[in-house]
Amino acid sequence: MSNPLSHHFFTMACNNAWANHRLLKACAALSQDEFVATRTSFFPTIRATLSHTLTVDWFYVDALEREARGEPPHPDCYCFFAQDEPFSICADLQREQAAVDRLLIDYCKVLQDATLDRVVTIARPGTPQHDTRTRLLAHLFQHQIHHRGQVHAMLAGTSVKPPQLDEFFCAGEVALRAADFAELCWRESEIWP
Repeated sequence: MSNPLSHHFFTMACNNAWANHRLLKACAALSQDEFVATRTSFFPTIRATLSHTLTVDWFYVDALEREARGEPPHPDCYCFFAQDEPFSICADLQREQAAVDRLLIDYCKVLQDATLDRVVTIARPGTPQHDTRTRLLAHLFQHQIHHRGQVHAMLAGTSVKPPQLDEFFCAGEVALRAADFAELCWRESEIWP
């Protein structure tokens, strides 16, 4: 493997999509009342938490893709947060999260270790944000893990059992992720050659 860190980012993007698939599949089994019920967490509802994750992904994936194409930063980067909760039902949110997860996988699939220090700029009003690809990707994955954990905890107070979200990396757990991989149309060899 000639680009080990880039490959790790690719596997993290796949893990991200797999965990979101598993979590949102569980959330889709909630009643609408459970989906929007007020709970004790950083965001007040499961819907709000999942919506925040999605809009932040739109924000950062747009910045990463623009830099990769050699385009200037988005002139109105906060447009992705125009609506706090852009989708009212889980199925729509699930579809859009899967779409941005695929974009992130595609982005990470072509990364090379030699270019991970390239700077991605986000034109935040006042003080633009400048981070390397490495730091921005690490932040994005950590952000996802943080908020998935919150949703996972909130599911404990519903009729839906929280899914296991730590079965992605170990070779010995291939059987535990096989059904999800089939739903995602993935093969293990595509992720770990």
